[in-house]
Amino acid sequence: MFEVVGQRFPKLWNCYSELQVFITALDRSSPVSGPAISLSGLIPDNDHYKGSFSGRVYPLYRTADATISNIKPSLLAHLTFAYGRPVSPEDMMAYIAGVMAHPAFTARFKADLVRPGLRLPITAQSDLFDRASALGREVIWLHTYGERMVDDDAGRPSGPPRIATDGPTIPREGAIPATPDDFPNELRYDAAARRLFVGKGYVDNVSQAMVDYDVSGMNVLNQWFSYRKRDRRRPIIGDRRPPSPLSDIQPDHWLAEYTSDLLDLLHVLGRLTALEPAQAKLLDDILDATLLEHDQLIAAGALGAAVAVEQPEEN
Repeated sequence: MFEVVGQRFPKLWNCYSELQVFITALDRSSPVSGPAISLSGLIPDNDHYKGSFSGRVYPLYRTADATISNIKPSLLAHLTFAYGRPVSPEDMMAYIAGVMAHPAFTARFKADLVRPGLRLPITAQSDLFDRASALGREVIWLHTYGERMVDDDAGRPSGPPRIATDGPTIPREGAIPATPDDFPNELRYDAAARRLFVGKGYVDNVSQAMVDYDVSGMNVLNQWFSYRKRDRRRPIIGDRRPPSPLSDIQPDHWLAEYTSDLLDLLHVLGRLTALEPAQAKLLDDILDATLLEHDQLIAAGALGAAVAVEQPEEN
């Protein structure tokens, strides 16, 4: 379906543009929870999918001018014939996001995912394809913080996404202190109050689902905070060399941009978790209906062996 691109190679930079969307996924291991794929509008690094364990990058476009799709033209032609209307590369990328970027996909195929490698069910029904593409466009918009799949008419404006009502907010009395002595070093969640404490400050209207959101076992909120809290030291595991002294060069207080970033993240997580029931229902509907058979797609030339650019050895 895609050409697989090694993420440290010039090819990845050469196809970058403000229209580009990257899917990242594990390749040598399988996801255990959370969404099966992550998406980005920025150049992803080797471990983008979950912050560790090397994966693969699948760009939407093969060129920086976004004129050559990285999705096989024969697949798009076959889907166009099957659905009786044109199917664009963006439609297909959004379909993938709608079907795979949520926890129900990973849970549903847990037994199959024992063998690394993600497999995508492609519906034979145009209405289900349209539902998945619509959901997937919002997923991509959220994963890219409002930089891709922007559509004001569909409620996806440019800029950091926001929950329309009762979203995460910091009241005046909950302001996170910016003094060195009060540099926060821990997060604490009060489920009854729906309040996330950040050191001596706090954020209101935070759901348990936001706090628990994970990507294959990596808690997103804790991972984000670990790079911004006062003590950012990490344990040395095995023969790993000690961290560079350069890692000690960091702010001596909580920055205002950290607060903005935290609110952006919580709003995105809140909207992603709100989409999950619709994505789970969609997946059930797709699997209960007719699928395009693998042999049929092969015969139509719509699938084939991906051209892989070898990655460097993992550290």
